[in-house]
Amino acid sequence: MRRRFSKGVIAIIVIVVLLAVAITVGVFKLLHRVPTLAGPGEGCRVTTPKGTRDLDIEQAQVAAVIAAVAARRKLPERAVVIAYATGIQESKLYNLTYGDRDSVGVFQQRPSQGWGKPEQLVDPVYATGKFFSALVKVKNYRKLPLHEAAQRVQRSADGSAYAQHEDDGEILAAAFTGRVPGAVHCWFPPKPSKSPTAVRATAKPASATPPPATERARRRLARALGPGATLDTGSRRRGWLVASWSVAHAQEFGLRRIRYDGRAWTSAKGEDGWRPDAAATAARVEIS
Repeated sequence: MRRRFSKGVIAIIVIVVLLAVAITVGVFKLLHRVPTLAGPGEGCRVTTPKGTRDLDIEQAQVAAVIAAVAARRKLPERAVVIAYATGIQESKLYNLTYGDRDSVGVFQQRPSQGWGKPEQLVDPVYATGKFFSALVKVKNYRKLPLHEAAQRVQRSADGSAYAQHEDDGEILAAAFTGRVPGAVHCWFPPKPSKSPTAVRATAKPASATPPPATERARRRLARALGPGATLDTGSRRRGWLVASWSVAHAQEFGLRRIRYDGRAWTSAKGEDGWRPDAAATAARVEIS
């Protein structure tokens, strides 16, 4: 028996076991990719009196879009909570380009079920609008148990699964709708400067980071919040919704500083969150 199990055979067995363990761990992490992914490199943190949740930046961007679309439609916070709980269950708040059968997007809506074209459903603004259009048709959705309201929209195999995300949905909704001021902050490393070779090739001076795309950020915000939407606030709650959206999208648009309502967030000290800034007005969110 000892002769059969040569060193080569034992080595193969060890490799197979190690591979099996690695695959198991990888699958476990993928299946449990919940909104707690923020790490030292980049991420976002939501902090409200009800609790704290960590997101990665894509999740925060999706959450910010959902809140903005709800504000555009003048929907109550309960609608946002239901949308978050549904999105967490369906996609972990990621804008997926795949899913069960032909399901795609944050809410895993199916083109074959009349939700829209695949390219439309991977647009979080469009997908969120379709979700809310269906939700407001549910009679007394604000008073229904969350899982019942969500299931009447989604018609999934197991509607009870939405209930487990209600607490997360309430924390995110309180933050991204602006009800809790300064509840969202993000951090990420600065973009690397151009190499001297690249600078000479383009005949442009070197800079530590590219200039912020503030105008593109405004246009993107207006697409979610509604035509004509600006950085002028009208109310503190709307102001903090805009400020939270801006922080969530700061990395994408190269924003370095956001100021509002006596506070400021900077990309250089993103992990520190919102810090006092006496000159920051409550009439307008400033991005730069």
